[in-house]
Amino acid sequence: MNFFERQEAARKLSRRLVALFVMAVLGIVLAVNVALGFAFGGFAPGPMLLASLVTVGVIGVASLFRVSGLRNGGGAVARELGGTLVAEDTTDPHYRRLRNVVEEIAIASSVPVPEIYVLEKEGGINAFAAGWSTSDAAVAVTRGALEKLNRDELQGVVAHEFSHILNGDMRLNIRLMGGLFGILVLALIGRQVMYGARFTPRSRNNNAGAIMVVALVVMLIGYIGLFFGRLIKAGVSRQREYLADASAVQFTRQTRGIAGALKKIGGIPEGSKLQQAEGEEVSHMLFGDGVGFSSMFATHPPLLQRIQALEPAFRADEFKELSKRWATSPPSGLQEDVALGLVGGGATMPSATGQSDVVPTGVVAHVASPDAPDYVLAGAMLEAIPDAFRQAARHAEEATALVWGLLFSRDGEVRERQHFELAARHGKDAADRALHWADRLVELHPMSRLPLAELAFPVLRRRPRAELQAFSDAVHALVHADGRISAFEYCLGQLLETQVHEALDPARHWRAGRRKLSQSRDALATVLALLAHLGHDDEAGAKRAFHAGLSRSLPNQHIDYAPPPEGITALDEVWPVLDELEPTSKALLVEGMVEAVSHDGRVGVAQAELLRTVCAVLHCPVPPLVHA
Repeated sequence: MNFFERQEAARKLSRRLVALFVMAVLGIVLAVNVALGFAFGGFAPGPMLLASLVTVGVIGVASLFRVSGLRNGGGAVARELGGTLVAEDTTDPHYRRLRNVVEEIAIASSVPVPEIYVLEKEGGINAFAAGWSTSDAAVAVTRGALEKLNRDELQGVVAHEFSHILNGDMRLNIRLMGGLFGILVLALIGRQVMYGARFTPRSRNNNAGAIMVVALVVMLIGYIGLFFGRLIKAGVSRQREYLADASAVQFTRQTRGIAGALKKIGGIPEGSKLQQAEGEEVSHMLFGDGVGFSSMFATHPPLLQRIQALEPAFRADEFKELSKRWATSPPSGLQEDVALGLVGGGATMPSATGQSDVVPTGVVAHVASPDAPDYVLAGAMLEAIPDAFRQAARHAEEATALVWGLLFSRDGEVRERQHFELAARHGKDAADRALHWADRLVELHPMSRLPLAELAFPVLRRRPRAELQAFSDAVHALVHADGRISAFEYCLGQLLETQVHEALDPARHWRAGRRKLSQSRDALATVLALLAHLGHDDEAGAKRAFHAGLSRSLPNQHIDYAPPPEGITALDEVWPVLDELEPTSKALLVEGMVEAVSHDGRVGVAQAELLRTVCAVLHCPVPPLVHA
């Protein structure tokens, strides 16, 4: 199952979730009416209708209220559970290792580096990913996971969570949180009323007994919602956990990491339980069972089955052996890293002028599905960035100047104009700082420019909206200082828009795609014409590439080859149209784009980076280099 098929499956699961939610609401409404009927000795249509409307209204308002509280993205969920943000420039060895793992997987997946949190008060091994889209995602791990897992195991757990980010599970999870809060709200109201009536002096409230009876009835009805809620979570979560485990193996191309993490959950006393955080509401989002539901309500498959799906020879009695070993010598992830030699990377950077063979159907299979070479390459790309640049990208005061420096021209006259524009907007000191970085960035490998910028995006996303807008205005001025826009400048600007600005209001930016590619012929023609033109030196070759891409995306249809006169900026008009394509149409679009840029048999590194950026804007990310 590729990315687009998983997206379609997530859409179907969303519809199933809506149906289950409606059934739960109907069950609660029925229970309310039955309770009223017994209380008043009859079932009058008027009171029943009123009670039904009030019940539905309470559930609806509560659900909307809960979802609105999560509009700020995954970080809001992590902070509610007591998560501590891991700073980009942290020097703590546990935090640094976690951040390195997350950054490597993000670059290999071609998605924004998510916010990273640690649940410091949780000694068990667990993790979750939350958010509306890749641009506002957050990954959180427990302190137990941080201390007890070695690098391979931590990598496997993070890769598992990234699969939820890439497969669209996070949006489903947030909707599930909102819906479940709505159908649980009656139980919460009843419990609070009972608590208040219980401690109200009888002299002040002669109706305390009656109030407690009503509250008890409301609470019991609310627990019908709790029953349905747990069934819904169990129904939508178990199979996704198997898929996420398999995706983690695909990411890392080894089973020992995630299997080792699952073994440690089964072999340490703390397991994966959450002790301090409220695990009920987020139980369906966790890596391991954080609550301990019975099999009927379990949100995760049995631990033994998950391990045996990865290592069929594993036996249940091995948990006892592991428990004995770790009872006397508790696992320490950092010590195991040293013993196992889990340090550094082994990949080398490709040539700046190198090329990569691509196959359209292979690229579609590769979307949001990086493999081991991609992961190793991502680590090599990070290692190839000088430490001073990486530290600057992670520092709040230096990140903006660094990104501006990436956009400075090597032409002296243009550079002076850029310095003047920046100084007019942000002062001479800021302009001088950007120029300082521009001089140093000349030594940077061409393939490291966009990854370096992406390392700075998490810092930029946390800046106040007004500051971020001023930063973006300066980027626009630097890009247009010479009157033209290069492919790199356009890529950087679009990644800023997709990975930074969307995070300001993530729930609004995400769209459920339903448009067919045949309804978007003009937008398709614009993209293919530009990619063909940029990837081929002669017009005849570009024309052939355009029609090859068109035949791949829309067979048996004819559109004239006509590159837009405004050049690459014409893409600005097509993004809203193409981002609303349904998953199957997006797959055809990607195939056509790959065919257009690779029609001569090869794709240069610059074209591969442009293709990667285009796919990122369309929310179907491909790894840094496209492989056959």
